Amino acid sequence: MKIIKVIGSLCLINNISAFAPMSQCTISSRSTSLHADATDVAEATGSTASITTDPKEAVKLFGRLAEKYIMLDATAGMCCYSACSDCEYREPGGGYRMADQSSARPKWIPCYDHREFGSGKEHTTKWSSDIFTEGPAVTKEQFVERLVNMEFVPPLGGPFLAKSAATIEDESAAAAFFDILAGEKEKLTRHRMGKEMKVLSGGEEGLTWNQFSKAMGAN
Repeated sequence: MKIIKVIGSLCLINNISAFAPMSQCTISSRSTSLHADATDVAEATGSTASITTDPKEAVKLFGRLAEKYIMLDATAGMCCYSACSDCEYREPGGGYRMADQSSARPKWIPCYDHREFGSGKEHTTKWSSDIFTEGPAVTKEQFVERLVNMEFVPPLGGPFLAKSAATIEDESAAAAFFDILAGEKEKLTRHRMGKEMKVLSGGEEGLTWNQFSKAMGAN
């Protein structure tokens, strides 16, 4: 009887030893998987959550990048704007899809670098021509320097700043905006800048102050 008990105990110990490494591997694998998932989420949401910017410093950037004119939907230019009941260019709220829009003060940072319609209208954005002056990509240093040197015009939205008060002495906000757009890459391409701003705008054609300030942690 004692022999049977001893043999049974030895078998139980061996079984436990045999299963221990498998359990450790399962935990390790799950931990790695959770870490990977967390990394993917962090990359998808970007680094905007950890950024805090003084609204005045943010508006100095917005007033350099924003424009008074934006091109939207080329097909909307075919609308007669006569309130037709079956108009395909009407919005659910009652407004119209517009081909382009203008504002008295800079209101949008367009999410495209250059756009043209078959009607002959075309538009090259300030950020495209003033930042990407020597090619399709810039380093962080080039981005910050060129953004700081862009002309400031008091925009629509944010705290009001006169042009004389909009000199950028602290370049950290401009550097943070580069990080938002470029992620972990050393260079930012013209294409990526437009693409990332479209993400920040929620799929709209232009980035408004509310969307920009949210991304910069300035609201």
